[in-house]
Amino acid sequence: MKNSPYGWLEVGWTALKLGLTSFGGPIAHIGYFRTEYVERKRWLSEEVFAHLTALCQFLPGPASSQLGIAIGIQRAGLLGGIAAWLGFTLPSAVLMIVFAIAMQGEWLADAGWLQGLKLAAAAVVAQAVWSMARTLAPDRARVAMTVFTTGFTLLLPGALGQILPLIVCGVIGWLYFKPEPVNAPASFHPAVHSMTAVICLAMFTLLLIALPVIAFTVKDPLLQLTDIGYRAGSLVFGGGHVVLPMLEEETVASGIVSDQQFLAGYAAAQAVPGPLFTFSAYIGAVSAYGAEGAARAAAMLVAVFLPSFLLVTGVLPYWEKLRTRSSTRAMLAGVNASVVGLLLAALYDPIWTVTVHHAIDFVFVLIGFISLVFWRCPPWLLVIAAAAGGWMVYT
Repeated sequence: MKNSPYGWLEVGWTALKLGLTSFGGPIAHIGYFRTEYVERKRWLSEEVFAHLTALCQFLPGPASSQLGIAIGIQRAGLLGGIAAWLGFTLPSAVLMIVFAIAMQGEWLADAGWLQGLKLAAAAVVAQAVWSMARTLAPDRARVAMTVFTTGFTLLLPGALGQILPLIVCGVIGWLYFKPEPVNAPASFHPAVHSMTAVICLAMFTLLLIALPVIAFTVKDPLLQLTDIGYRAGSLVFGGGHVVLPMLEEETVASGIVSDQQFLAGYAAAQAVPGPLFTFSAYIGAVSAYGAEGAARAAAMLVAVFLPSFLLVTGVLPYWEKLRTRSSTRAMLAGVNASVVGLLLAALYDPIWTVTVHHAIDFVFVLIGFISLVFWRCPPWLLVIAAAAGGWMVYT
């Protein structure tokens, strides 16, 4: 790929168009990226695109956003990576902040369409568990890891109950699985200097250690949300849906947002284009009014995506060697199976326990699940239909 230091404006504009039109979640986003960057723009080959996609699937955080950042860096340096992130992220972030402002009105407390949104969230997460389990837990060993993680997370609430199973399953995968090594593309030349990569990895580690200490010491809500967002972006494997349990544990349990606000925002995030991680901007905005809400939204948005930028930049020069090691891929197989268990636990608590109370609620979720899995209904369309159905049934 040709590195164009002055092409960051073109990168940003292209990413903005994708951010305005890319519906359907991370897998669909990667398809949009391939069409735009490989087929239309010809900025990179199929081989290099697959190489970068594998890198972003390996790292924690939002895979599609990371892929956009990686392509931006390869095209126009670090400034290109920033432009790619801004263009792809801002449209959905703005829409989620607007929705957060609307959610602060007390007249919404008993709105029927709000219950429809929460039931849509249950259907979307159920569909995510279904599809991820088929891909990431295809055998007995990984099904066992999924079940272990679900039980452990539900019985030991909190960050430890989420992180410890990931570590255990990663170690088991490293010891148990023996995947075949793969070759890196000969045409790939990372556009990041090794010293820059080392600095970014050092910054990633330093912030991961320092932010919890600072947030605990200062007791400021803005710093607390920044810490929550950064840890979510740093420790969540498996894409956008898996950020749900960590953010719920950190924000609902601590009283920053209510169950109703959280689930309604998560459902609304399915109906906007761009990355699901912009749900973090909604959480920041809905947790306070006026300028304070705007500041919290910006802090959460930057914090949840900053680990992606640092990790992509830090790992890019070393990915060729890292990816060819079978031990790396074995460990990731175990972690991914555990990720399915985390999401299954989140489907039960808080989504199912808070939302599904009556037979009509279950029927709503069942129809939504079937629509997504078997009728291939787009998530944004399901959200709109569920809101309308909720208004008619529950109002």
